[in-house]
Amino acid sequence: MWVFDATPLIYLAKVNQLQLVSNLDAQCYIPQQVHSEVVTTGLEEGYTDARRIEQCIDSGLLEVVSVDDSQLVGQLQQNPNMSDPDVAALGCAASRDAIAVMDEAYRRTAAEIEGIETRGTAYIVLLCAKQGDISVSKAREIIDSMIEAGWYCAPNLYTKLVRKLEAFEQ
Repeated sequence: MWVFDATPLIYLAKVNQLQLVSNLDAQCYIPQQVHSEVVTTGLEEGYTDARRIEQCIDSGLLEVVSVDDSQLVGQLQQNPNMSDPDVAALGCAASRDAIAVMDEAYRRTAAEIEGIETRGTAYIVLLCAKQGDISVSKAREIIDSMIEAGWYCAPNLYTKLVRKLEAFEQ
């Protein structure tokens, strides 16, 4: 199972590539708090990516779920660096023994401390290329488009991503 935080949803939607999640091997969830942030608020503010995310939910590609209060959720809520959607994504991933899909280093470190496996947006793109769901050139185009749309990727990470993609071609 996969639980999505806001950033991966937003940037895959911005570059019209949310369908990539259909290539994942299990159900994909969005916690209600993340949905409120990216879809409800996004639609109110006129973001086209919010409508694309909503369409994926309507089609069953993504499922919105509620997150039960747990000891972990309570602990994470005490952290001033964690938003409610971030707490919900980690709480949902922990309760479902799922992989949390998030990009921010601080939140990924918090997940690691709690024993929650994480992956980022780039992982989804690379996995699809590795599995042959998209071409290597298409994967590079998606990553470049996400960066152009404002997705942050450190230069050393970009270099690693390009090398991994090149290795898939050999």
